[in-house]
Amino acid sequence: MDQPAPLLVVMGVSGSGKTTVGRLLAEVLDVPFAEGDAFHPWSNISKMLSGRPLTDADREPWLDELGHWLKDHDRRGGVLSCSALKRAYRDRLRSYAPRARFVHLHGPTELLTSRVQDRAPHFMPPSLLDSQLAVLEPLQPDEDGATLTIGPNPSTLTHHALVALNLTPAHP
Repeated sequence: MDQPAPLLVVMGVSGSGKTTVGRLLAEVLDVPFAEGDAFHPWSNISKMLSGRPLTDADREPWLDELGHWLKDHDRRGGVLSCSALKRAYRDRLRSYAPRARFVHLHGPTELLTSRVQDRAPHFMPPSLLDSQLAVLEPLQPDEDGATLTIGPNPSTLTHHALVALNLTPAHP
């Protein structure tokens, strides 16, 4: 019986490189990619644009949409980028797709701040980075995944993720 393609969630705070590394992982694994920000309802985007952090209640419908995407891609695989800041958020995603594995990208606050300030306009303003860092709960040893420190170029991080999760590229 064929093994299902990998199902990954690339997580971390704003500026950690989730989208870039997620796209690269999807490319080398030859699976679809989804950007979690594209699933936010307008009410969440509007709130972030005004500089107000999202609450758990704000995130619930968004997490459910992401969970549905993961469930829909469970067999054929996929890579999703999203913050997944709290264990409860990751548990909610896993309730839709229990085999989902996580790649947590983390790094020094100064580097994250620099990246958020230097990137193209985004609805998540740099002022909200501190609120994300305050609620971040890193991956726990019992969660299936890997934690990687940002800094190396995205290709190197992608390679490190593949090695840490014992994944083989679709096209060597």
